[in-house]
Formats: sequence, C-alpha cells, structure tokens
Amino acid sequence: MRRKYLAGAALAAALVFTGTGATYATGTHTQLPSTDSAVTSTTAQPPTEGQIAALFDRWNAALATGDANRVADLYAPDAVLLPTVSAEIRTDRAGIVDYFKHFLESKPVGRIQERFIDILDRTNAVDTGLYQFTLTNQDGSKTKVNARYTFVYELRGGTWLIINHHSSELPAG
Repeated sequence: MRRKYLAGAALAAALVFTGTGATYATGTHTQLPSTDSAVTSTTAQPPTEGQIAALFDRWNAALATGDANRVADLYAPDAVLLPTVSAEIRTDRAGIVDYFKHFLESKPVGRIQERFIDILDRTNAVDTGLYQFTLTNQDGSKTKVNARYTFVYELRGGTWLIINHHSSELPAG
C-alpha cells in the first residue's frame, strides 16, 4: 500500500528524533518501535510503514556521527548509490565510503519533506520522495539543498539494508 506523508511546514514538528525511536506523522503522532527493532526482523510478517520510515532516521543518525564507515554499514555489499553531489555511481563499499567521507565534511542533516512508502513484500520496501539537507559551509554558514530520493531496502540476514539509493538535487521551478 502506498501512502503519502508530508513533512512540510505544517508537519515539520511531527518528525521528532528521540533517543531510541521517532515520532512519526500520518496526521496523528504514533510512537515507532526503537530504531533497533526497525532494523532487524525475525518474523514472516511484512514490515510496517513506520518501520520503513524509521530506516531513514537510522541513516540520518549515522550521518550525524560523521563516520563514513558507519553510514556505509547501512548499505548492502552489492548496493548501488547514485549520490546527490557526485557524478560517479558507487557500486561497492569502498566507493560508498569514499562518497560519504567527502559528503560528511559538510555536516549534512536530512529532513523528509514528502514521502511515499511501498511495502513490496516481507523482505523488500521502497521509501521515495523529497528531502532537504542542511549543510554547514567552511565559514560556518548554512546552505539548504532540496533533493529527490529513493531508498530501496531489503531484509538480509535479519537486518534491513539499503540495496539502492538514488538522490538528486531538485531542479528549480
């Protein structure tokens, strides 16, 4: 089932990060399971939309560590990354680490603006939409970058991993 989630001005406060989980908005506030339970699964049931949404929170928290290896740990070994600020397609861990090593220098903080979640089956899901990054420039000033994104997740060995991630700057107009 596909649902549209808006996290714009009216719902900006609805996506609140907490120590172990996040508040998630679909018009009301619902407490998600902790990030750890969103990441691993041992049931034969499909994931919930909330669990898939929490995987972005996990990724965004990994960005906040500034550790490119920690971010790369969220990607499958055979993942494909089409990154926002690089023309090079990354298809292995070394390439993904290299991209994030440079991207993390700007201390990116992502915020979902609009999302669509598709639960494909019990081991596959897609989260796609628009997000905005706040980047810190070398002089300390901030820049905002609006981008489109798609995360394709697969449950492997009990852990949800990113198998495909596309991010591109949103064209003007």
